[in-house]
Amino acid sequence: MINIFEVNETNKMIEQENFDVRTITIGVSLFDCIDSDLDVTCKKIYDKIYSYTKDQVKVGEEISKEMGIPIVNKRISVTPISLVGGSACKTPEDFVKIAKTLDQLAHDVGVNFIGGYSAIVSKNMTKADELLIRSIPKALAETELVCSSVNIGSTKTGMNMDAIKLMGEVVKETADLTADRDAIGCAKLVIFCNAPDDNPFMAGAFHGVTEGDAVINVGVSGPGVVLEALKHAHGKDFGELCEIIKKTAFKITRVGQLVAREASKRLNIPFGIVDLSLAPTPAIGDSIADVLQEMGLERVGAPGTTAALAMLNDQVKKGGIMASSYVGGLSGAFIPVSEDQGMIDAVNVGSLTLEKLEAMTCVCSVGLDMIAIPGDTSAATISGVIADEAAIGMINQKTTACRLIPVPGKKVGDLVEFGGLLGYAPIMPVNTFDCSEFVGRGGRIPAPIHSFKN
Repeated sequence: MINIFEVNETNKMIEQENFDVRTITIGVSLFDCIDSDLDVTCKKIYDKIYSYTKDQVKVGEEISKEMGIPIVNKRISVTPISLVGGSACKTPEDFVKIAKTLDQLAHDVGVNFIGGYSAIVSKNMTKADELLIRSIPKALAETELVCSSVNIGSTKTGMNMDAIKLMGEVVKETADLTADRDAIGCAKLVIFCNAPDDNPFMAGAFHGVTEGDAVINVGVSGPGVVLEALKHAHGKDFGELCEIIKKTAFKITRVGQLVAREASKRLNIPFGIVDLSLAPTPAIGDSIADVLQEMGLERVGAPGTTAALAMLNDQVKKGGIMASSYVGGLSGAFIPVSEDQGMIDAVNVGSLTLEKLEAMTCVCSVGLDMIAIPGDTSAATISGVIADEAAIGMINQKTTACRLIPVPGKKVGDLVEFGGLLGYAPIMPVNTFDCSEFVGRGGRIPAPIHSFKN
């Protein structure tokens, strides 16, 4: 039974500590939409998604109002479009037509974003995969709500260096085509290693091939709640600190589970998972950096930062896993620079660098997320950064990702404004020593020896 103390505690989390359910994401399978005729494919895609999501926003708002729990975003994820459009799409422009169909659908049902304009190319690329990847810049420039992701490696398959080289070029072209909006297209494009099938967060959400026709996945968020709990932990040792984080994560996850079950019942769509990720926002007091600094760091990036983040991530998972039988997605701490005021402040004072963020990737959910870099950064350098990030994921058997934004016309120290939950970011320096010969070798970096477990 839930007692009055727990109700009051939840109210305090919402009213004073920036707690929210970050997203209700409905995943929809599009395999039965495959057709050799592009117009037929687009119509099938629109109709199938609409049939599952037409009431999503209304139901989300009703649950939010009845329970008093903010539900910030309603989103959709779909089967990777390279798999769906392969029969009908013979050019990149054909895939862009599907992107526009997805965008129209998202506007019509009122969701915030739709993900799944994606390709899974961790070992090699089909012709359809390559066509979709080459269509990404135009697709993101000509749509508003479509998000794209490409998985370029995994622990089991190694790293597809041909795809990594191509993605450096795609990121640059996407930035150029959306230069008038400070390269906003790149904020909707993420490059993964070991991408999860059930991630509810954008820009990396897609509906995995092992999923059913539809599923509801929920992402919760509560850095402010963890921060408030840690303010009462001064002088306590790490054992007690871990207990506080673990118990707080348990409470956060229980609320997410409650919302997910209710949404599942009302929409008549199976419940999938709760993603435990602590996702910051630009709001003051809703920062992962502030949580780490509350543990005793002067600034994020100081020695000890990676250890503090490792502990936070692990305790969030331990607490959350006890609150729900179905935990999935990314489930850890996000460290996006532009979406976290504490991270922005750390970059501005010089304590946080790209290299330190890369080290922090080893122990957190995603890694180099929402990083604005100089517009003259070469495609080869971007590919090199992607390869470094993917290698961390491949070797450590975890998800890693890059969302890099080379902003045309901007240099180190400039600011770029994305707006909304995407926030704003200072332009960070990137190592400019050349890696083009390495990136240009092509082929595949083999899977690590410890991937062979049969």
